[in-house]
Amino acid sequence: MAEHVLVTRGLTKRYGGHLAVNHADITIEKGQIYGLVGRNGAGKTTIIRMITAQTIPTAGELELFGAVEPAQLGRMRRRTGAMVETPSFYPYLSAAENLEYYRIQRGIPGRHVVGEALATVGLADTGKKKFKNFSLGMKQRLGLALALMNHPDFLLLDEPINGLDPQGIVEFRNILLELNRQRGTTIFISSHILTELANLATHYGFLENGMMLEQISARDLEEKCRACLELEVDDASHAALVLEQALGERDYEVLPGGIIRLYSSLDEPERVTRALVEGGVAVQGVHSRGANLEDYFLSMIGGVRHG
Repeated sequence: MAEHVLVTRGLTKRYGGHLAVNHADITIEKGQIYGLVGRNGAGKTTIIRMITAQTIPTAGELELFGAVEPAQLGRMRRRTGAMVETPSFYPYLSAAENLEYYRIQRGIPGRHVVGEALATVGLADTGKKKFKNFSLGMKQRLGLALALMNHPDFLLLDEPINGLDPQGIVEFRNILLELNRQRGTTIFISSHILTELANLATHYGFLENGMMLEQISARDLEEKCRACLELEVDDASHAALVLEQALGERDYEVLPGGIIRLYSSLDEPERVTRALVEGGVAVQGVHSRGANLEDYFLSMIGGVRHG
């Protein structure tokens, strides 16, 4: 049975008359990279702040590594690391000096953890270079190093790649993938840069106006977004028989309402339609379908899905 790292039930946060998070149910299992997808202002940061105890929920339940009681949750949060927005570092201190300050402040034992964290994020050779002279990518990686100093089992990152150049994004992504694959770190990452989440996430949660619209695995999402010809016919069973016998097609699925999705012969819609009509099938429509992560999300929130 899979181990649940995080479970929220009806998690809600209200600021006065504004409902920032509206009864959000989230389940994250050990070893997953969970991408929380949502536009700016959707409630992503608020959810992470509630998980990390930076904000108190208005309602709902939060379970972390199986713990739900406040005292137990406090202990389990020691197994987490978080990067919410850009951490505050001292501009005239080096990377190692900044981390050493936070190590002492947080009571993390062993000075060696500073060097280990810097090595993990590729900042071991920065020497005495002051933080104020770091690039944005280096600053973000130092923030990640700070989140990693206590060797967390669960890492929470809020928009960590926002503002990075393409090289910085690739470097950050590779670090996260290595943490997940080599250490088994479970990662919860929020972002509105959907194309980048598609290179990372094993699972997704789609958030809009504080409401969780859907949770789905990357594999199931890929299947939903798979390119196909969508055929609207009068008799789907007969149409399937024609596809197999006349065209030798096998890669298709029959859906309710007289819909067939054909995953081959994508560039030959006329040939497919002709074979169906000659086989006695009435064809009401033929559409090319297929979407990326951004298209799928836009379709969920009422935007335009291209396909």
